[in-house]
Amino acid sequence: MTEGGKILLVDDDSRLRAMLVRYLEGQGFVVHAAASGVQMDRQLERECYNLLLLDVLMPGEDGFSICRRLRVQEPHLPIIMLTARGDLSDRVQGLDVGADDYLPKPFEPQELVARIRAVLRRSQDLRSGDPTPGVLVFGPFRLALDSRGLWRNDEKISLTDSEFSILHALASHPWQPLSRDRLLAMTHGNDDATPGSRGIDVFISRLRRLIEDDPGDPHYIQTVWGRGYVLVPDDGGATPREAGVLTG
Repeated sequence: MTEGGKILLVDDDSRLRAMLVRYLEGQGFVVHAAASGVQMDRQLERECYNLLLLDVLMPGEDGFSICRRLRVQEPHLPIIMLTARGDLSDRVQGLDVGADDYLPKPFEPQELVARIRAVLRRSQDLRSGDPTPGVLVFGPFRLALDSRGLWRNDEKISLTDSEFSILHALASHPWQPLSRDRLLAMTHGNDDATPGSRGIDVFISRLRRLIEDDPGDPHYIQTVWGRGYVLVPDDGGATPREAGVLTG
C-alpha cells in the first residue's frame, strides 16, 4: 500500500471530483477519479485500489446498484458511499447493499479523511500480521480464519471484511449473546468512524441472507431480545431456550 492508500473516486460532479482529488492527494493518498460506473469499471480493470469513494446519485447506473454488483466482483474492496441524500433510510440502504461506511453531503473534508483512514485501517488489520490458524465450524459451514473464507460444504461464500469480522466474533463465542456495542468493539475497535449499532443490525441482516435457509426465521444467527445476537451451532445440542437464552 502507498503511504496513504490508493483511492478511486466515482462522482459525476466534476467540481467536487477536482476538489476532493486535490485535498486527498494533499493528505498523502493517491487518487484516481471516474465520472460514472462505466469509467469506474475501466479503471478497476487496469488498477488495484485500496478503497472506493462512491457517489449515489449519478446518471445511468446509480451508486446503490454499483455497490451491490461490486460486492460480488470485488468483495474485499472497501467502499464508502457519498450522497446528498442523508435520510436514515438511505444510510441503511447504503450499508445494506454492501458499503463499509456512508457519509452524507455536505461533509467536512477532515471527516472524510478520518473515515477513509478508519476503513483502511480495519481492512489492513485483517490482512496483515501472522494469519490466525484454525477453522470455526457450525452446521454445514466452515469459517477459515487464515484465508478469511466461508464455505458451505464445498461452496465458497464471498464475505466483505465487515461481514467476516462480525461472523468471526459470533462464531468464536457460540451460545454467548453479544450486544451491539460489544460487536462494535470487537470488530471496529476504537475507530472514530464506525457504522453504529444500526449498522450492526444491517450487517447481521446481510449475513442472514447469506447463510440462513429462511432469513426471516434464522437458525444460526438469532436475536436475543434486550441482549444482542447469538450464534447457535447446529450440533444437535440444546435449543437456545433450553440453554437459557430467550430468542425472538
